[in-house]
This record gives sequence, C-alpha cells and structure tokens, in this order.
Amino acid sequence: MARRPFTHDELVAGVRAGDHRALARSISLVENRDPGALAVIQELYPETGSAFAVGITGPPGVGKSSLIGALVRHVRALGLTVGVISVDPSSPFTRGALLGDRIRLVDHFLDPGVFIRSMGTRGHLGGLAQATLQSFLLLDAAGRDVVFLETVGTGQSEVEVMSIADEVLLVLMPGSGDSVQALKAGIMEIPDVIAINKMDQPGAKAMLNDIRTVMSLDPRAERNPAIVLTEAIREEGVDVLWSTLVDRRDALAAAGELEERRRRNLAGEVVTVATARARASIEQAIERDPELASLVAAVQSREIDPLTAVDRIVSAVLRESDA
Repeated sequence: MARRPFTHDELVAGVRAGDHRALARSISLVENRDPGALAVIQELYPETGSAFAVGITGPPGVGKSSLIGALVRHVRALGLTVGVISVDPSSPFTRGALLGDRIRLVDHFLDPGVFIRSMGTRGHLGGLAQATLQSFLLLDAAGRDVVFLETVGTGQSEVEVMSIADEVLLVLMPGSGDSVQALKAGIMEIPDVIAINKMDQPGAKAMLNDIRTVMSLDPRAERNPAIVLTEAIREEGVDVLWSTLVDRRDALAAAGELEERRRRNLAGEVVTVATARARASIEQAIERDPELASLVAAVQSREIDPLTAVDRIVSAVLRESDA
C-alpha cells in the first residue's frame, strides 16, 4: 500500500523532529527544485545555525568514505547526532547518485542518530551538488550536531567545498600520485586539517614531512593546517583527528572567524543560486526566441563576435524581465 504524501506541515514538523522519512522527502524536493522545498526551508531557516559542518575532500581512493565511517562511530560514541551528505558523480541515465545510501557507510544506516544521503552532482562542477547547502540547512534544522559533507574527489574543483563547510578536512594517502599532485595544486589552499590516511603504508611519515615543508613556504602562518596520521579501517588516530577538528573550530570561533565564514558562505549561496537562475533564464530565452538564437548562430559563423552577441542577448533578456 502506497504511503500518503507528506503535507507541508507534516514535512516541517518531521524535519524538526529529526524524522528520517521527512528529511529524505524534503531533500528530494530540494534536489528536484520543487516549489514545496522553498516553503519548507523558509519556515525552518530561522532555526538553523547550530550544526558543525565539516567538508571532507581529497583525491579518489584515499579512503574518504572509510574515514567518515570511523568519524561517525567516534562522534556517535560521544553522544552526538550526525548527518552525512556524500556527493557522487551523477548517473548519465537516472541523474541520481551512482553510489547509494545503502552502499556508503552501511554500518550506520539503521542508526536513528545518523542520517546519510548520497546526492548526484547533476553536472554541477566544483565537487558539490547545487542543493548541498540547502540539504545541510535541513539537517541543521533537524538538530544534527555534526554534518559531514563528502565531495566527489576530483581534485582542484573541490575548492567549492569552502563555500559550505565551517571547516575543511583534506584526506591524502602515501604512495598516491594524486596525493603528490594535490600538494602542488590549489587544493592545498583550502584545508584546515589534513589527514594522511593508511598510516601503516610505507612513506606515511615522509609524506607528513613533505607536507610540512610545502606548507612552511606559505608566509601566512595561520593558514598552516594541522596534520594527523590515521588508519580508517582500524580506526587508529580517529580520536586525535576529531579532537583536532574540534580544537580548530573552537579557535576559529574564538577569533570570530567561524561566524565570518558562515556569513560569507550564506552570501555566496545567494550569489550562486541567483547566477544559476539567471543562466537558466538566458538559456530558455535563447531557445524560445529565434532572434536570440540567430545571434548565437552568427557567432558560430563568425559574422559577429561573442561579446557583441552577449551584450545583445543580456539586454534583450533584461528588457523582457522588466516588462
């Protein structure tokens, strides 16, 4: 027998109560850009601002999901509730996440104190789905103490995780070419804490020293991240990693930086969503207006230059929106 759909009031009450079905349905509405999602978030938004958001990023294969699983076990043992949002590459067929909730972090799936959601990027660059912050706000409103945000792990594009998380954890492992590249790439600009996972492998301590050497070249001493050795499968170093994350958060809060990050993140979300909507409006205008479509064709045939076409298209779309 099919379950009756949630009403708006039931969704709001369910999210407040931390009900998994209400959370799952609300996040689905957010992902699908359903108008009902806006109403839910509008009502719950004033109740957000308490959850600790930890972004976890790094090259593929370094054990991010295993480390999150170990962190979840540790945090749950401390009596805290947890949310996990894992952003995966979208399936080209269903546009959903390739890895499902039951595959990731399976040990925690039945724990009522843990809510896990896999989300597809749906082609959105930067490692995070467009709906990730809104989903985080729902978990925040549901009273989750900690929310882990795991990115797809594609390298430099992960910088976008900064736009959501209070704190960023970069996971690396010894003997990985991707990890060596990460040392050279812009991704090294973003972490507050670095975990060198699989610490029992040869080269772990050498990698730690290499990272310290690289970071010492940065004149901004406050940007030097803490570095922790871990072994996620055996849960070694996980307690130290969590303590390091908490200590860094507390230091940011004491300096006023945590609140500033959150303000900056929210302002960035406004711009990001506004930009996405503006792009969608322009694409739709070109599709339905033959005159605008002809400008694109003229660029393709090199009859006019791209910037001239852009000026004319934007002017036409703005005139239409003002009408």
